[in-house]
Amino acid sequence: MTDNSTPGRLYHVHAGELSDDTAQSASMHRRAAIAGTTVGSTTIWMGETHMAPATCSADHHHGATETAIYVVSGTPRFVFLDHGAEVAIDTAPGDYVFVPPWVPHREENPSPDTEAVVVIARSSQEAVVVNLPRLAALGQVVGQEIHE
Repeated sequence: MTDNSTPGRLYHVHAGELSDDTAQSASMHRRAAIAGTTVGSTTIWMGETHMAPATCSADHHHGATETAIYVVSGTPRFVFLDHGAEVAIDTAPGDYVFVPPWVPHREENPSPDTEAVVVIARSSQEAVVVNLPRLAALGQVVGQEIHE
């Protein structure tokens, strides 16, 4: 791995050096590239997620963390609520998605046979994932009118 002891230098993390020592969940394999444990970063985390075909994450949010996603391969779908209705963003390689803090969402891989791979950057060293029983804006009662 990279020597983290020298301040004021650049760090090069080779593709084969990504760390599996990060939060994992069923059907999604995460690998850390830029992290406190790999290069000594303190406010940014960056890595990749491989999502198995025909799977989806639980509904969740990332607390106060901002998340940026770059689609490397596959056609992942990102689902969130907009004024009480589910909205799906279908993506393709080269697309970017921004997930603001506290926004409930889920990731899906609708392909029956192709893995989806995304690069993720987040504004926290911690893998903040708060699973939810369903998609709902914070403070919102599901099944009732939304008050903004």
